[in-house]
Amino acid sequence: MSEYSEEKSVFDKKFEELWSLLMRSRKIAVFTGAGVSTLSGIPDFRGKHGVYNSPWQGLPVETILSYDYFFSHPDIFYKWTEEVWYHLEDYKPNIVHYTLAKMEEKGILKDGVFTQNIDFLHQRAGSKKVWELHGSARHSYCTNCNGFYKYEEIAPIVQRGEIPKCTRCGSLIKPDIVLYGENLPMSVLRQAETVFSQADLTLILGSSLTVYPAASLPKLTSYYGGKVVIVNADPTDQDKDATLIFRDLEQTFNALDEALRSI
Repeated sequence: MSEYSEEKSVFDKKFEELWSLLMRSRKIAVFTGAGVSTLSGIPDFRGKHGVYNSPWQGLPVETILSYDYFFSHPDIFYKWTEEVWYHLEDYKPNIVHYTLAKMEEKGILKDGVFTQNIDFLHQRAGSKKVWELHGSARHSYCTNCNGFYKYEEIAPIVQRGEIPKCTRCGSLIKPDIVLYGENLPMSVLRQAETVFSQADLTLILGSSLTVYPAASLPKLTSYYGGKVVIVNADPTDQDKDATLIFRDLEQTFNALDEALRSI
C-alpha cells in the first residue's frame, strides 16, 4: 500500500459506488494528467515532488517551456527536455493505461481518453482514441517548412546534446507540444467540450486541475448535471464538485482491472 491508500473497508464501499456509476453511465469522459505518468516513473510536474517546484539551473521551468523562450534559447530548452521528454522509450505503460485501454475495448469508453500528457503511453497500452490536449512528443515539425519528424528521429539528436534542425531547410525543429503562450489545438478542444458537456460521468485521473483551459473541461460535466469522480494524490480546487474522491490511482485501478474481468 502507498501512503495514499485507504483502508480496505473504506475503499471497498467507495469502489462499489464507483463501479455502479460506471455500469449505469452511457457516456463517460476521461481526463488524465501527470499523476498517471508518475506510476510509470516519469517525473510529475506540480505534485509534491514535481519538477516545477524547483528552478532548473536558476531558471523557472515554466519559463524554459514557454513559446518565446524556445525560439530565443533552443539550446537550454532542449537541454532541459532531454532529461524529461526524450527518454520516453525507457518508460512503460502502467495499470491505469492498460485498464483504460481495456475499458475502451469493452465499449465502456466510447469517446476515448483526453490527456494532458505528452508521453504517448496511452497509445502504447492499446488505447485507440486518445485526444492529446497539450500535444505529444511523438512528432515534431520544422518551424519554417513544416517538415514532419517522428520521435525516433529527434530523440537521438537531443540525447547527443544537439539542437534538432530540419534536414530540408536547416531551420529549428519544434516538438508538437503546446508550450506556455500557445493555444490548445482547436479541433481537440472542441471535441473535448462536446464530450465533457454530454458526459454522465467524468473520471479525473492524476491531475491537479490547475492548467487552463484544459482544467475547465471537467466543470462542463458538473454544469450539465453529470457526475465527477476524482482520483488524485493531492486535493484539487474541484474536489467540492466531485461525487467520489480517491487518492491512490494504483489501488483504484487494480480494483477496476479486477472488476472488469467479470464482464
